[in-house]
Amino acid sequence: MSSLVRRAVSNLRSNFTGKRHLYTSGSNTTGLYGFHQLKSPQGFQRFVDDAIERSGELVDYISGKPSSKEILQAMDEISDTVCTVLDSTTLCRHTHPDREFVQEATKALMRMDEYLHFLNTNQSLYNAVVKAEQDKNLPTLEDKRAASQLRFDFEKGGVHLCSDKLDRVNNLNKDISQLCIEFGENIDKDPGHVDVPASVIPKRLHHLMKPIKRYRSLGSISKNREKEFRIVTEESTLHTILQHVPDDEVRKMAYARGNSVPHVNLAVLDKLIAARHELAQIVGYKSYAEYCMQLNLSSSPDVVYSFLLKMSKLVRPMADEEFEAIWNFKKEKYGQGCGDLEPWDETYLTGLMKSSVSELDFSVVSSYFPLSQCIEGLKLLTESLFGMTFRSIPLADGETWHTDVMKMSLYHPDEGDLGYLYLDLTSRKGKYPGCAHFAIKGGRRISESDYQLPVVALVCNFSKSRYSSTVRLCHSEVETLFHEFGHALHSLLSRTDYQHFSGTRIAFDLAETPSNLFEYYAWDYRVLRTFSKHHSTGEPIPEKLVEALKRAKKMFAATELQRQILYAMVDQKFFGEESSVPKDTVTLFRDLKMQHTSWKHMEGTHWHTRFTHLLNYGAGYYTYLYAKCFAATIWQNICKDDPLSRATGSAIRMGLLQHGGAKDPADLMNDLVGDGILTKLDGGIVPDVSSLYGELGLLSRDPSKSQL
Repeated sequence: MSSLVRRAVSNLRSNFTGKRHLYTSGSNTTGLYGFHQLKSPQGFQRFVDDAIERSGELVDYISGKPSSKEILQAMDEISDTVCTVLDSTTLCRHTHPDREFVQEATKALMRMDEYLHFLNTNQSLYNAVVKAEQDKNLPTLEDKRAASQLRFDFEKGGVHLCSDKLDRVNNLNKDISQLCIEFGENIDKDPGHVDVPASVIPKRLHHLMKPIKRYRSLGSISKNREKEFRIVTEESTLHTILQHVPDDEVRKMAYARGNSVPHVNLAVLDKLIAARHELAQIVGYKSYAEYCMQLNLSSSPDVVYSFLLKMSKLVRPMADEEFEAIWNFKKEKYGQGCGDLEPWDETYLTGLMKSSVSELDFSVVSSYFPLSQCIEGLKLLTESLFGMTFRSIPLADGETWHTDVMKMSLYHPDEGDLGYLYLDLTSRKGKYPGCAHFAIKGGRRISESDYQLPVVALVCNFSKSRYSSTVRLCHSEVETLFHEFGHALHSLLSRTDYQHFSGTRIAFDLAETPSNLFEYYAWDYRVLRTFSKHHSTGEPIPEKLVEALKRAKKMFAATELQRQILYAMVDQKFFGEESSVPKDTVTLFRDLKMQHTSWKHMEGTHWHTRFTHLLNYGAGYYTYLYAKCFAATIWQNICKDDPLSRATGSAIRMGLLQHGGAKDPADLMNDLVGDGILTKLDGGIVPDVSSLYGELGLLSRDPSKSQL
């Protein structure tokens, strides 16, 4: 969405004249997230006014031709100021229960976006950055890297274009922002639903549905008048239905409906693809994918697609074996006349197979993962690895957006407070439906002795059980919590001079690496036994239960990897080079699925109209696969032998987390792990896959194919 501003983390404090402190947490009364302006919904307009005023002062300061170092510091504060508003409004829009706050945050977001386009195309700022980059006396490598990337970002935003083209670029950026908002809002407005007889739904799922009464015919199901349920097919409920409802007609209906809404997003996506493609071509690139990859390790869409094709080819035989195993299980369970293996069968049948083969009772697993214990587990992990503690902090009046929210500081006995973390982990109506790490404020150096501490929020949607007053997590939710915690630690522990490089503001290829690395901690018994205790007896989780979980995970690992490869391919094709004929995204998705998997495509469905990664990760979903490979190699080489040691923590912190995006990504990976973690391919860089594929048992098939 932006060039000058790299979204991920944010906020500011000035080192120049006109000092203004936007973040005031710690007083008895404050506003949302500790910003005094946000005591009411209308405060968002003041929030924007103050940011624009301060940015204007800094633009004027730069026009006075200060030193190159001072230019970069002022530019970074402009970016920081704008990010404060953009990131805070984004968090508010996704989590605040008060619709007036959400509406005002949306207005502020759009207004700030417009101002951002003015900054990104400001010729005097661009000239100042070019001057700074040419200065051979910049004192540090981070200074030089900041100047180079700021110059590149300006040019990516079209600052070098004639006025007509520049105006078009600005309008396209506004359109893209609006289309992304519209895409997300449509998902909330139209989750879809199906009505089914109550008798076909297991009683333990009744609490997820709304009871209704009327006559209904459902295939072979009785036409008599009986109580019915309305299943709202939003993603989490749909997954539960597909996993736990034995009736295949119900699963088929739910799958069909859940994967064909919102239909209106087909048109929104077409417009988004067209707008991004036009933007990229005006600026001088063949496609939006090429536009996005210039500073990444991959360097080009051709490298990425070659990587994906080779991954797909290598994983296909094992994925096909798993497909045949699922189909054979279906035939054994329902008879030879049960028909083909259908898309709505996968989640249900694989769940049964995992339970039976691994002797695993998934209902027992959650007994060992009360949410409160999982939070303690994160604290224990942080203390073991880094010698740091998370300390609970009382929330000031007006600071929080919901009574469920907690706040903690990350504290080191020698270094003091290192940053602040909000936790908003339980589900509620109207809240962002997934799990995510949201930045509020990025770290940056203010002076030799003063560092602006990062502030982030970790948002999840964990639900209470119908039969319990406490929140207990299934193991996949534990893995998700550790994943997002990895992002949070990346933000909290980076110590860059510029917020432009703070935390997850890193080459897109690497952004998901820390989060994927911390997923490994959710699977290691040495870690789990430190906090995973039965909610009533206090007994630690049995090692044999953890081993059963691992066996279940590996059963269909190739199928899951194949799915991620497919999603990355779809993303690349959507935002890759345009042909003479406009793209039909439904046909494109169907054809890729048929080419690269053995699973059928259900006609009339369009799963991708709820694929929100197309918004923030457009042309970048492949980075999850890069991250899986990098994390597997780091775990194997650095963490596996002694995952909780201070030496392991030091290697992770000093070699990976503290650098953010301030260090060249290839140098970062090579210095952390050594030669072998990266491989050259078609002029770009891809991760070595041997550690990941070794985990899946793929290397034993044909070692000669393991090198990409």
